[in-house]
Amino acid sequence: MIKAPRLVKGDTVAIVSLSSGTGGDPAFVHRYETGKMRLESEFGLNVLTMPNALKGIEYLDNHPEARAADLMDAFKDNSVKAIFCMIGGDDSIRLLDHIDFDVIRNNPKIFMGYSDTTSNHFMMHKAGLVSFYGPSILGEFAENAAMHDYTKHYIHSVLFQPSERLPITPSPLWTSEYLEWDKENSKIARTMTKDDKGFELLQGRGVVQGRLLGGCLDVLQMIIGTKIWPTPDEWSNAILFLETSEDYPSPSDVKYLLRGLAAQGIIGRLSGIVFGKPQQEKYYDEYKQVLLQVVGKESKLNDLPILYNVNFGHTAPMCILPYGIMAEIDCNCNAFSLVEPAVV
Repeated sequence: MIKAPRLVKGDTVAIVSLSSGTGGDPAFVHRYETGKMRLESEFGLNVLTMPNALKGIEYLDNHPEARAADLMDAFKDNSVKAIFCMIGGDDSIRLLDHIDFDVIRNNPKIFMGYSDTTSNHFMMHKAGLVSFYGPSILGEFAENAAMHDYTKHYIHSVLFQPSERLPITPSPLWTSEYLEWDKENSKIARTMTKDDKGFELLQGRGVVQGRLLGGCLDVLQMIIGTKIWPTPDEWSNAILFLETSEDYPSPSDVKYLLRGLAAQGIIGRLSGIVFGKPQQEKYYDEYKQVLLQVVGKESKLNDLPILYNVNFGHTAPMCILPYGIMAEIDCNCNAFSLVEPAVV
């Protein structure tokens, strides 16, 4: 996998809208402005907003080729060192026919987003580029009142100051509280909840390592069978990371996807599974039972480590998980770490 150069203050980051055009909606543009301001003031980055990123929901829905053009142009621009996604959505898979994998491969840059951006991450993976499942502009960079320290820590530790080993530790506080994204609420911090559970080991033993591969469980079903779906060999000895969105997929939905992965032989090839904290902790116990049923009972893989309640994806705060980078699950102490730097 190709690693992009690390970020330093003064670098230029491009903002793209590859899914929903929410950032250009007059009701939400203040979120974009806040996220842009924090990239500049808190991280010392210059911001280049790509030409179509603020053209609004209707235009971007009707023009996936314009979304893809912004992405390709950002990769071609030698002044751009990173590309951050505005927000998720539900149709970034529509960009697939407009992607030039050689352009991505030959111009390695940091690419970051989550949720529907899962599709774009698999495009990066197809091109051989390490990408980053992490914060979006409208969500985490524009967090009400202030960004979470936990999220900022992993932005610095993964993208700016990488180390040979980076522990991913449980956040002591979390929130899924929904506040309308209106300007009046922008200075009201969301209510945080204490988390006494930490990371939960559902099954497994020992210490395992593998390359990270996964994303939003809801989105994966759109990718299976396409040209960006990894080969069986690419799944071998991987650590699969999964999380669920604000659509709250039912336990049956999770079960069906896992059974499909098992039927493809993917589950049996893995080194481990890392599952994110469900938004609002809905189906918290039910998801655990599904994982144990499909992986442990049906697939008879009782020793395959499954680490649960990890802080990434659709709850706040979040860490950053780099695709294709070696990670480690230590079942002896319910620990999770990146074991190589994700940038150079």
